[in-house]
Amino acid sequence: MVLGLAIGDLHIPHRAPDLPAKFKSMLVPGKIQHTICTVVPWGDLDSLAMLQRQLDVDILVSGHKHQFKAYKHEAGVVINPGSATGAYSNITYDVNPSFVPMDIDGLRVVMHVYELIDGEVKVQKIAFKKTPTASI
Repeated sequence: MVLGLAIGDLHIPHRAPDLPAKFKSMLVPGKIQHTICTVVPWGDLDSLAMLQRQLDVDILVSGHKHQFKAYKHEAGVVINPGSATGAYSNITYDVNPSFVPMDIDGLRVVMHVYELIDGEVKVQKIAFKKTPTASI
């Protein structure tokens, strides 16, 4: 099993000084093998799904909106891990800091959504399993 981390919309130091202390204590070195940090693409679900098909990826990670969202769409998943720092966006100033570690095991991915709400870390678990394709 591999542990990956989807994190994004940090905006350090312009909109936020650092990660929340409660998140920094959770993200210790040596546990996470892969980190995916958002930059692009921005867009609506249809645009993201089109890019997902073009890239032929099972999970597309997007950013910009600063709020966690996960969409099961067609044969894959589109996730926005939100803003790990809680940095405001031009869409909203009310942002809960969040990040998404992902346990990747073959065709199965379990995402653990960590969100800081009213000073408490809340955790939500979302599982995704890819349907194997038939070989010819």
